Amino acid sequence: MDTDDIAPPPRAGDAVALLSRQDLDPLSVAECDARIAALEAEIARTRARREKAVNHRASADAIFKR
Repeated sequence: MDTDDIAPPPRAGDAVALLSRQDLDPLSVAECDARIAALEAEIARTRARREKAVNHRASADAIFKR
């Protein structure tokens, strides 16, 4: 067996790595739809958090530029 074929174990708490390794074959269409909806909701939550961080940084930069 070639060791290049073995993926390194995911870091503890690395949810994205764990998600990408899950076997999707046993999922039904409804389960796939539910998974997609959950992932889209998480993407929206992450984008909102990112936007909040960007706005916070811009506000801080504006204060110190005076």
